[in-house]
Amino acid sequence: MSTNKKLLIYGSAFLLTLAGFFFFVFRGTDNWKSKLPVISYVKPFAFINQNGDTVTQATYKGKVYVANYFFVTCTGICPNMNGKVKTVYQAFQQEKEFALLSHTCQPEYDSIPQLKRYCDSIGADGKQWQFVTGNKLELYNIARESYHIDDPKNNVGDINDQFLHSQFLALVDRQGRVRGIYDGLKQKEVNSLKTDIAELLKESDRNTFVNNIFGNSPAQ
Repeated sequence: MSTNKKLLIYGSAFLLTLAGFFFFVFRGTDNWKSKLPVISYVKPFAFINQNGDTVTQATYKGKVYVANYFFVTCTGICPNMNGKVKTVYQAFQQEKEFALLSHTCQPEYDSIPQLKRYCDSIGADGKQWQFVTGNKLELYNIARESYHIDDPKNNVGDINDQFLHSQFLALVDRQGRVRGIYDGLKQKEVNSLKTDIAELLKESDRNTFVNNIFGNSPAQ
């Protein structure tokens, strides 16, 4: 057997041994996964983005993303909140498996062209960071029942008389699970959000590593 073939065999054996060591040390332990709890599961949705395209939960399959609510003409909390959300966008702009999803809470006024102008004005690319509108009841239900960034008890009376104005941001993992809720007006919490995004991206990378080596997923 040639020297090159021997080196290839020994090298492969070493890598497999190393991978096995990490797998059995971390598999089934908290060291293998993020400490972030599972708060809820995102229910199916279908909204329209600033380009007139349909956006569904399948759009974000396999991605870590942040969801929030705003309205275009807001002069109160929205500019401050989305200004901080923009720093999150900039911090992870090179991460292809990270995204942001901003929902209007005034679909009766925020038309597709208005969302497009807003998207452009805030410096978003419209792909990694999308802005969506849709049926008001569905928008509000997702905020309350999936993202948990508004109290479900507010869902009383005529939907046309309701107004959701929340500064909270929801962090969703690749499996469509909400893993954190943050106050988008507080820099300390936005900093924590950035840390947790990085953690979820690493969590996903570890899972991919195991799948590639062993052909199955880590124990939950």
